[in-house]
Amino acid sequence: MKKAVAIVGASGYSGEELVRLLLHHPHVELSAVTSRQYAGQTISQVFPRFASHPLSKSIRFAEPNAEFLSKKAEIVFLALPHGVAAEFAVPLLNAGCTVIDLSADFRLKSAATYKEFYGHEHPAPELLKKSIYGLPEVYRSQLRNASLIASPGCYPTSILLPTIPLLRAGLIHPGGIIADSLSGVSGAGRKADIDYLFCECNESVRPYGVPKHRHLSEIEEQLSLAGGQPVTIQFTPHLIPVNRGILTTLYLAPTDRFKSTEETVSLAAKIEDCYRQAYLSEPFVRLLEDKALPDTKNVVGTNVIEIAWRLDSRTGRLIVMSAEDNIIKGASGQAVQSMNILCGFAETVGLV
Repeated sequence: MKKAVAIVGASGYSGEELVRLLLHHPHVELSAVTSRQYAGQTISQVFPRFASHPLSKSIRFAEPNAEFLSKKAEIVFLALPHGVAAEFAVPLLNAGCTVIDLSADFRLKSAATYKEFYGHEHPAPELLKKSIYGLPEVYRSQLRNASLIASPGCYPTSILLPTIPLLRAGLIHPGGIIADSLSGVSGAGRKADIDYLFCECNESVRPYGVPKHRHLSEIEEQLSLAGGQPVTIQFTPHLIPVNRGILTTLYLAPTDRFKSTEETVSLAAKIEDCYRQAYLSEPFVRLLEDKALPDTKNVVGTNVIEIAWRLDSRTGRLIVMSAEDNIIKGASGQAVQSMNILCGFAETVGLV
């Protein structure tokens, strides 16, 4: 029997991607989608590219209503802005639904940190201890019994997956981590904003959110958990003129010296072994070999993150690079991956 699922906020970029993935998922049935803007219209009217799917003409967007959703679905995805998602999560959880939240509302364990980075009190602080951070490669066992899953942000995914294994293994110093990330324009969401109009973004590359991007809160919290001590990083995001994709470059300080050839070879072997132990059997982590480097064109449209690394003996740094699709591995695909784990489905179903 298929699981009934619903999407709140299905008209945004992440919501649209959820519609695509869940319409074609063999073990679930998309039973409801909501959008105040498009209430009353069918999926095929709002998203003509799904018109060939039989359900696209029968499912109509509804006004978001927790009572209605709890009667229509066992699992509800929240593709809503932070602050708004919690308003739906509370009544849905009380009604017995499982909630997978793509916003930032439940990613942090500290309500004080949430207020610091998001500028207002947390709407449901009592749920922060209950939520499971939806990074499957790190929290797979906890996700199997979760009722509230906080799907990670796109930038954090691109930083955490390359860094957590190294911190846990003690191969890098927790201090002095630098992350530079470049993201496609879809990362800003589907909205009318002058900064994201074609003429403003095309032929343009610019930093933003400096020096305290909101995603820093969950990045530092997760790295601190991995390293067993407080971790503060330098993070600079950039907007680049592509639709989707994130490329991240990390500058890390190894705990081992590698001045000599022998030391370099030894450290390289340790790093390779660390990544292989962490990710060789992971279906959505691609460890690049030889001279290959991450490239967004190889991951866009997939739930895959690519990771490569280089030791720089001249500077004494380890350079780690990653690439992912910000809407799939960085949002909707990762949320579906968590759902697959939760429901006991094959982890890759509906995602390859």
